[in-house]
Amino acid sequence: MTFTISIVGRPNVGKSTLFNRLVGKRLALVDDQPGVTRDRREGEGRIAGLDFRLFDTAGLEDADAASMEGRMQRQTEIALDDADLALMLIDGRAGVTPLDSHFAGWLRRRDGPVLLLANKCEGAAGDSGLAEAWSLGLGEPLAISAAHGEGLVALHDCILAAMEEHAVRNHASPVALEDTEGDEVDAGYAGEAGADIEEDDDKHDSIIQLAILGRPNAGKSTLVNRLLGEERQITGPEPGLTRDAIGIAWQWGEQAIRLIDTAGLRRQARVTEKLEKLAADDAVRAMEYAQVVVLLLDARAPLERQDLNIARRTLEEGRALVVAANKWDLISDRNAGMGQLRDRLETSLTQARGVPVVTLSALTGRDVEKLMPMVTEVYQHWQKRISTAALNRWLKDMTESHPPPLGQHGRRIRLRYMTQAKARPPTFVIFSNLPNDLPDAYARYLQNGLREHFNLPGVPLRILLRKQDNPYVKGG
Repeated sequence: MTFTISIVGRPNVGKSTLFNRLVGKRLALVDDQPGVTRDRREGEGRIAGLDFRLFDTAGLEDADAASMEGRMQRQTEIALDDADLALMLIDGRAGVTPLDSHFAGWLRRRDGPVLLLANKCEGAAGDSGLAEAWSLGLGEPLAISAAHGEGLVALHDCILAAMEEHAVRNHASPVALEDTEGDEVDAGYAGEAGADIEEDDDKHDSIIQLAILGRPNAGKSTLVNRLLGEERQITGPEPGLTRDAIGIAWQWGEQAIRLIDTAGLRRQARVTEKLEKLAADDAVRAMEYAQVVVLLLDARAPLERQDLNIARRTLEEGRALVVAANKWDLISDRNAGMGQLRDRLETSLTQARGVPVVTLSALTGRDVEKLMPMVTEVYQHWQKRISTAALNRWLKDMTESHPPPLGQHGRRIRLRYMTQAKARPPTFVIFSNLPNDLPDAYARYLQNGLREHFNLPGVPLRILLRKQDNPYVKGG
């Protein structure tokens, strides 16, 4: 089993900054405002030759279990239950607060080793707080600066010692270090800020990147929890609970999934607070790197303008799309509701006719099992490849039944040859004598025919027109 570490502490002590430092990417949102992190985030941490599983958690607060803060603390407790080592952070510049003392006592009563870190100790700013930290009864405090990468050599040694003790307790093999000659222990960050995603490359071809998007309070986190079969994400009646785009590794049958829960997306004009803008940017970035997007609607008010904006943006980015109407158990006339939903999709999303629609209730679990078969089906469409011979037979039939119109100056437009340039999404190139003269209406005729003939519903299709002679015609 991979050694697991959870980072805990009161709000605004730098837990997410340390998490980003140890995973080597700016995955977690970071801001001066306390309480940015709400859900627990998982990543693969590394210091020199040490690799470990790492959890970032919400700030610890003394709150009622039913409150939002209490639900956040429950997520932290789950992360601690899974951890082999807890890193408790305090703000070295602020010193020990009553809340630090309260939760240090809470950690002392729990089983498992705890390493106390005094963060923000760059220079001499945290000397007094470092001295005060001894009073917490968690052993010798370690001075670090997560923002500046200071103190990570000592942190490496402490984690290595904890790993070795864990191996002895569990009769496991000794910790094996990779050859790290020349590595920098306190190397800086890499990658973009936010969006817990993985690049779409050959290494991850077997993993479906699945993002759940929608307006606030549509039930995205509730759906994620229902799919996972556990309370992985914080849920509640308060809109905007989710802030970070949280990526979760999941196995659905034989298929590996990276499930990404995102913040609710409101119309841009209504987003005024900095933190909401960061969360929205994180959600959009998750969509841009996803392969399949589930647009989750509130069935009581389906396909409002913002829903359509999200759907169009998804298709423009070339992602496969599935529409899920949540809270379907609250709809009285379901036939009329489905008819209205499909009509709106057909008229408003003409660029991806046949987008699959699933109706469900994430809260009760009704029909949730229908979602993933639809996701995997549209994923197969999204990466489909069609032979050049089949494409050119189809193109010949289409142009014979409905020839292209005349171009400028009365010249006839000829569509000579067609091939598929790439998949994910399916992208096709048609060579023509007058590519710039082909009307948009005829291009849509080709796109709709292509989608229907080769069974490609719910995925964006791209048709590019190029001026080039047919390589199979001599003297072309």
